[in-house]
Parts: sequence; structure tokens; C-alpha cells
Amino acid sequence: MEKLSIVKIGGNVIEDAKALNTFLELFSKLEGKKILVHGGGKRATHIASKLGIESKMVKGRRITDADTLEVITMVYGGLVNKNIVAKLQGLNVDAIGLTGADINSIYSEKRPVKDIDFGYVGDVKIVAHKSINKLIEADFTPVFCAITHDGNGQLLNTNADTIASELAIGLSKLYHVELYYCFEKNGVLKSVEDENSVIEYMDYGTYEMLKHQGTFYDGMLPKLDNSFHAIESGVSRVFIGNPTVISNKEQKFTTLYL
Repeated sequence: MEKLSIVKIGGNVIEDAKALNTFLELFSKLEGKKILVHGGGKRATHIASKLGIESKMVKGRRITDADTLEVITMVYGGLVNKNIVAKLQGLNVDAIGLTGADINSIYSEKRPVKDIDFGYVGDVKIVAHKSINKLIEADFTPVFCAITHDGNGQLLNTNADTIASELAIGLSKLYHVELYYCFEKNGVLKSVEDENSVIEYMDYGTYEMLKHQGTFYDGMLPKLDNSFHAIESGVSRVFIGNPTVISNKEQKFTTLYL
């Protein structure tokens, strides 16, 4: 099977213009077929604050009321997505910016209320991998933001790490998929204060043990949960590290396996 690289970029990299430009240059040189998934939560929080809208988070996940949904649609689907697409065009990558509503690519259901009402937040149910593959086969590079839809006209805020893993799972039916989670850290750290404390290899048993010990901060937990879900569901490999990991495997980074 042909290789497909799916790269999710987030964290402070999106906020730092220089870091983002450096990453996009590396991404443009990544050989073979590829998809980019991006977040933008910090930018959304900043703009929401300017508009007098309070941002509420629970265990690293955003509570999305109607006002917040408007902000994340503007920021994720507009400001961040189109800036990334424009920069990639400048690097000779024929990119196309997408939400999950475009070509009905990612269908989600609104998260049911249990202990917490997350509001307009979607849990991915179907990835239209054949439709997305039509874009890939036409030599377009899809750039997905963290928005999906419910099939009835409602947009839903959806965790970008989850979108990346679900895209990887869906497209693993057609490709040998490698999934990258890139952010400002060098990998999964034993200690957030120590940049060099990278856990270079982690299986699921080690993850469960360290999670119960409280090793990981809230924002890392969804990333790791999604990573192991992807591996269990047919994705070849998952890498977590700083943006240069897509081109340099000599540095320290985290590789996950079952």
C-alpha cells in the first residue's frame, strides 16, 4: 500500500508565526501523499476574550456554547485555516482547506450530556475516506480544521487530535498511514518542566501505568488516547514530537505502539 502521512499541528506553533512558517516549509517538503490537520484553540480563546466571551475548559476540552461556536468557526475555519492554505500555496503545495462539512467528509454526533454538557461538540462517527481520497488522488493536499457537522446543518467543534486519528483510521483502509502529532514539545515528557525527559517508546501498558500515576497533563491525555485508538484500528505508526519530527528521525521524539 502507498504511504500517506497525516500531520496534526497545534499548540504554540500556530501562535508563533516563525515556528509555523518553519513547520509549513518542512511539511511542503514531506514526500508522498499527505494531509494536514490543525487546531487553533489558543487563538480562539484570545479572540473570544476580545469579544467578551469567556472560554471554559474541562480536562483539556472546550465547552462550546452558541457564541463560542461562532468564534471557533471564524477562527478555525477562516483565519487559521485560510492563512495556512495560503502559505502552503506559496510553498507550491496545492492545498485545499476543509471542515468536516465539506464534501460530507467527517460526520459527527453532538456529544450526549452525561456529567458535563460540552455544548456544540461533536464525536466523530463516519469519515468519508473514499471522498477524501478523490482529493488526494487529484494531487490536492487537504487541510482540515477542527470542525465537523451532524448532517442536519449543524457545525460542531471537534477535537483536532480526534479528527487526525479518525482520518488516519479511515484512510488506513486505502493507505499505509503514519500519523504525526506535532507541537512545541519534543515528545511525551515524564516531567513537563524537563524538555529532555522524552519518553521515546511507549506501549499501551506503560501509558496506562503512567496515566494512573498522574504523569500527563490534561491536554496530553486526549492526544494519547487518540493515538492508541488509531494504532488499535489499523494505523501503522504514531509519532509525537516537535515539528521537525516529520523530517528528522535522529532527534528525540515519542513513538507509540501496542
